[in-house]
Amino acid sequence: MPSASYFKKARYFVANVISNTYISKGDALQYLHKHSATSAMHDSEERYPPPLCHEGTREVVISRIEAWYGFEVPPTKKVMWVHAPAGYGKTAVAGTISKKLESRMDLEFNPVGATFFFWRSSPERNSPARFIITLAYQLAISIPELAPHIEAAVKQNPMVLNKALEVQLMKLIVDPFRSLGELEDVPHRLVIVDGVDECINSDQESRVEKQYAEDQEGVQIRVLDLIFSLQSHNLPLCFLILSRPEPWIRQHIESGFFRAVTETLDLYQVGDHVKDVEKFVRDELAQIAESLEGRPPWPGEDIVQRFVWRTGGHMLYASTVIRHMADPYDDPRQRLEDILNSESNPASDLAHSTPFSSLHELYHQVLRSCPRTHRTIMVRVLEEILAARGHLSLKMGLHPAFNVLDRLSGRPLNRGINALRPLHAVIRLSDQDDGSCNNPSFFYHSSFAEFLEAEPQIFPDMTLNVQKGVSRLLAGCLESLLAITIDGQVCEEHLKFAVREWVGLWQKWRPSEEDDPSPLLKALRKIDLTAYFVQNLIGQDTWSINLWWCLQDLYHPTQNFIVRDMSFSACATLVEDALLHLRSSAEKFFLHVLHPDYFASHRLYTIPVPQFADDLGIYMVQISEHRAPAFDNVVKALRCLLEEQRELFGELEQRVLLYSWGDRPVIENMFMLARQKDIS
Repeated sequence: MPSASYFKKARYFVANVISNTYISKGDALQYLHKHSATSAMHDSEERYPPPLCHEGTREVVISRIEAWYGFEVPPTKKVMWVHAPAGYGKTAVAGTISKKLESRMDLEFNPVGATFFFWRSSPERNSPARFIITLAYQLAISIPELAPHIEAAVKQNPMVLNKALEVQLMKLIVDPFRSLGELEDVPHRLVIVDGVDECINSDQESRVEKQYAEDQEGVQIRVLDLIFSLQSHNLPLCFLILSRPEPWIRQHIESGFFRAVTETLDLYQVGDHVKDVEKFVRDELAQIAESLEGRPPWPGEDIVQRFVWRTGGHMLYASTVIRHMADPYDDPRQRLEDILNSESNPASDLAHSTPFSSLHELYHQVLRSCPRTHRTIMVRVLEEILAARGHLSLKMGLHPAFNVLDRLSGRPLNRGINALRPLHAVIRLSDQDDGSCNNPSFFYHSSFAEFLEAEPQIFPDMTLNVQKGVSRLLAGCLESLLAITIDGQVCEEHLKFAVREWVGLWQKWRPSEEDDPSPLLKALRKIDLTAYFVQNLIGQDTWSINLWWCLQDLYHPTQNFIVRDMSFSACATLVEDALLHLRSSAEKFFLHVLHPDYFASHRLYTIPVPQFADDLGIYMVQISEHRAPAFDNVVKALRCLLEEQRELFGELEQRVLLYSWGDRPVIENMFMLARQKDIS
């Protein structure tokens, strides 16, 4: 299992770069904005249009929250925790509160101080790394008198943005508030934190399987402790937290010190859910009726009441049915009737069933409505979507994303998205669907993905297997990478995906005893990995750590990147060939980029991330400890760089040693040998 020290080294490097950056007073807020998770804000482009409560619903909940906040009179308890199971509209409530408070014209201040919407599918929003920075930036905007003090903190020490979250909290929020002096006259602002349960603390979740990520429970508790710490400083802030009632979250909030400052609101227990759903159903059915030819007297009270009864008070159920009805090639009345006439009964206590039986039955009903001719391809595409979660960004647009899956899986373009059209109620198929072009998820709601994983036999004769999706995408990536050359351009989206993500897919790949791993091992052997590593270093828009993963335990017999403790006894020779190919390619890569002409022309020493320096340091340690044949060649390459580019050599040495940590003596020895005439 890879060491967590890498990420500490990376953060240390960024801190060093930041500390040497001069920031003028006027640029401090812009600098803070640059390092904020802007997509986590309630009015961000990524979240547009934001989920909001249907007009006329959730009014009791909204009123309770507004009454607690108090506007000009601070609440006695400065924290409110609103909790409910999945699908009960917590995020919509948070969005509605944000919009409603900001629209108040009778106040001389903006009641919304800051917002942060966690979401596990978004790399920028599934980690607390930028939580405090993002809150601080928004507070500087919403409280103008606070801005100069936050700017001063950033200007005085830009490296604060890379400090521990607890340090950031003091330097960027608490101390600036204290600099204002008397705070009694400062109107209190509301800080909204939605989806704490969506915080998984993995900036690398897209590349590492869950067992390599920091404990999710622990990081969610850490976020809660940060909020508790903020409220404990008697600042003019109060906090609205929304999350699922996960046991560890509930236990922490209901503990003595947290409970004393927290008001709890169970979204499932507050308000008339059936009435809210009925309002939504009547409005949506009326809108559908207007589009029917001749405007027949539909739906009628009986259908409305049967529909409402079927939902069990679950808004997600109702909204999913409405989308299911919106099929341009079918009669929406008949599609609704099919659901209402199904044999299942709604769960009387849907929120506490495990899983949500009525919602899952609805998902089964949606699947049963799919034409049999499409089901085989549909299952394959669903497997690939689940396999690509965390890897395939929808910022390119839905159709290009589906085309990537088609290209990698060997299907004609548009075949995948066409096969999924019967699932338009649960899967986004258009960039116009609820802002899906900015939404990093194929699914309207995470509960459908959870349903597919919990009940993989989605048809009587077909079972969904995510590992099959991983294998197909990985095979497609490896085939695509055959086109990679050192000096070539990486332009096509499927090839960009392959360059970025094949390493992460390889780590996800877990062939069963029945699977034959030899095709993928052979495919890996055919790739020019040297060219791939070069392209990965200089050809991507964002920093990639793929080479770093490939170098981990490079000479270990079972922990290396190829094997990863898997049993390949039936194809041991292929495994050994693939491993030798990886080792040889890594050596050729470093010899190529260390060539004085190449190194200088590509200015690798100026890359503002610890990528190359850290990769080189790891490789030097690996070949030193195992005294690999590459050792002598790398020392010679360093010596050549020293002779022709002495200044660049010194810069490289300094940066590699900066990240060497406990391995510093080994690396120092190699640089010392490079300064000598003879390696021996």
